Amino acid sequence: MTNNIKTSSLGYPRIGKNREWKKTLEAYWSGKINEETFRAEMAGIQLQHLKTQQQAGIALIPVNDFTFYDHVLDTAAMFGIVPPRYAYDGGDIPLDLYFAMARGNSAAPACEMTKWFNTNYHYIVPEIGEQTPRLIENKPLAAYRFAKEQAGIEGKPVIVGLYTFLKLSKGFAADQIAEVAARFLPVYVQLLQELQQEGVAWVQIDEPAIVTGLTAEEVELLGTIYREIAAAVPGLQVLLQTYFEAAEPLEVLLELPVQGIGLDFVHDGGANLASIRRLGWPEDKWLGAGIIDGRNIWRSDLDAKLELVRALKSHVPDERLILQPSSSLLHVPVTVQGEDKLKPAVRQALAFADEKLAELSLIAAAAGEDGLVYAAALAESREALNVFRALPERGRRDVAEQVRSLDKLPDSRSLPFAERVKVQQQKWQLPLLPTTTIGSFPQTPEVRQARLKWRKGVWNQERYDGFIRQQIADAITFQEELGLDVLVHGEFERTDMVEFFGEKLAGYLFTKGGWVQSYGSRCVKPPVIYADVAFTGPMTVKESLYAQSLTSLPVKGMLTGPVTILNWSFVRDDLSREEVANQIALALRYEVQALEEAGIEMIQVDEPAIREGLPLKAEDHEHYLNWAVRSFRIATNPVKATTQIHTHMCYSEFNDMIGSISAMDADVISIETSRSHGELIVSFEEQEYGKGIGLGVYDIHSPRVPKVEEMTQAIERALRVLDAGQFWINPDCGLKTRGWEETGAALRNMVQAAVIVREKSGAVSR
Repeated sequence: MTNNIKTSSLGYPRIGKNREWKKTLEAYWSGKINEETFRAEMAGIQLQHLKTQQQAGIALIPVNDFTFYDHVLDTAAMFGIVPPRYAYDGGDIPLDLYFAMARGNSAAPACEMTKWFNTNYHYIVPEIGEQTPRLIENKPLAAYRFAKEQAGIEGKPVIVGLYTFLKLSKGFAADQIAEVAARFLPVYVQLLQELQQEGVAWVQIDEPAIVTGLTAEEVELLGTIYREIAAAVPGLQVLLQTYFEAAEPLEVLLELPVQGIGLDFVHDGGANLASIRRLGWPEDKWLGAGIIDGRNIWRSDLDAKLELVRALKSHVPDERLILQPSSSLLHVPVTVQGEDKLKPAVRQALAFADEKLAELSLIAAAAGEDGLVYAAALAESREALNVFRALPERGRRDVAEQVRSLDKLPDSRSLPFAERVKVQQQKWQLPLLPTTTIGSFPQTPEVRQARLKWRKGVWNQERYDGFIRQQIADAITFQEELGLDVLVHGEFERTDMVEFFGEKLAGYLFTKGGWVQSYGSRCVKPPVIYADVAFTGPMTVKESLYAQSLTSLPVKGMLTGPVTILNWSFVRDDLSREEVANQIALALRYEVQALEEAGIEMIQVDEPAIREGLPLKAEDHEHYLNWAVRSFRIATNPVKATTQIHTHMCYSEFNDMIGSISAMDADVISIETSRSHGELIVSFEEQEYGKGIGLGVYDIHSPRVPKVEEMTQAIERALRVLDAGQFWINPDCGLKTRGWEETGAALRNMVQAAVIVREKSGAVSR
């Protein structure tokens, strides 16, 4: 039987098997290599990624998915969309200007950074304003030529679609999107015409914004965009690619003049297949079927995938069927090779990017040939999954019993906030506009080396504990000298705000090379929830109690919340995310009680990822927010009224969930506002929020140190909306990625700004 089914990849991890990409970036930023060396090393990494996909037998290999920082930033730079504050005068965009938009520089703050849909990847938000786009550089064309010349690959250029690009941008009103699209469309057409002239066969235009829902006006705008593209490049085959959810209504996409449509059959809840069964599939279109999970790390159930492919084949002929991951593989690590410390039953159940490509090729072959040829490979995969699923730690009776008993637990604090705040003010006696930080202090090479020596057994536990105590003592002295009002212990013992807790909870495992990109060169190694999560003993009490013993000022206990632990982990896929969140919340509940019993009565339970988990479709928001809020309350509600619960959220748009944030019932919440240049404050102009709130007054993800005047203005702007009695002063996130010198300078300016505003207000206490 002839196999006409094609395979495709939507994007490959940028960072490299050993994070070569990250190391090259940071070497350039630190001045260790020049631009010529930087570009040469990046080209080598890019070539290796292309060859890996070629060797995996992928037919349609993506090009232009590789970037020096972020693909959305690339798109903005390609069209000359540079905010005026960078004094760009047209022409080629120098590399340092490109990075300044992402990271800021001494003269101008960075562009806003926020989450890429409901993932933990961050993109740089384009600032369009009145700018007229021009094609500064055809980056997809350059990537296509590179792949062809260096590897003999006829690549498939990947482009962020115009509709999605504008939906993710800022600098114009929502009702102006059609007008702005009209300015950009000729430049998009020019880009595509140059690809057509080069002989490109397929181009992948990513339009994930489609899955969030379409108004009648947006449907009309999509039609305008793609009709003009079709008329301008009749010889180019366009694959309109969606992912992360169902594309509804599918009939809108089927009417667009494109040659193929890419759909996610993993995260769509079965809706895409149901739509195809209802509507059929056009004879003139290809289907890009996203059947392999591009966002999680588990081996596929190949029997289930083959059944799905057979269902699709009944509507789409083999010669128009493309099998691919559900999204770019940007969201998973590179390869399972090297994970030799995991027990075999678990290791065999994992599939990172390279393994997913191998699965894809196997499914395509087995679906198009006599199944008996691949029976052995399919049986091996089936057995590996069966062994993994049978592990006893994946079905603990004690954990199931605790989760079943949740309905018997109180769902609220002992006093409502209006009464709690009075007893807390009496207990803590804090000044007006109290100053604090979010939790972590710089993780210097010395700290990382000490942790490595301890993990390798070079240092024993006693020596390592002594080192951590000294770091904590130095941090307490540092904060007292700065004049901060509420202190933290610095989190020097923690590699990562999720990994640290995973190491101390049952149900987790950890990889050696499971790194993924979060933003820029920032890579994280998400822990893996493979079994039932359970509390095994106090996790943070020792360090918090030691820090508190060194000062008369309050020291916050620092925990990561249940939804963030969930969203920043790779999660088992046999339970609902709500069920896993409840397991985590119950474990954290024990830790909150242990801290309070030890005398730590300010406890920060961070939920920076609660917004990123919000479903992409509005009709699913309420259910998610209900269980997410409930899991936070499960973890935090057993404490006394005088115990102050803080939480922190960052780099997300919270305008549409202020009510749910209030329902979490934290006494103080800190939310990023500096990177978005204060725009979140508008939410509090439109919606009343009566609890304590800290709007981060400077951006810790940029190396620049903001002036006192900048932070003073940020505080005063917030106080036009918020009552001074509820306002806290803090950075917008933790400080682990910064150096001590810039941290001290920025915090010193922050404290001075708080003092200036206090003096202007004529009050020094609440």
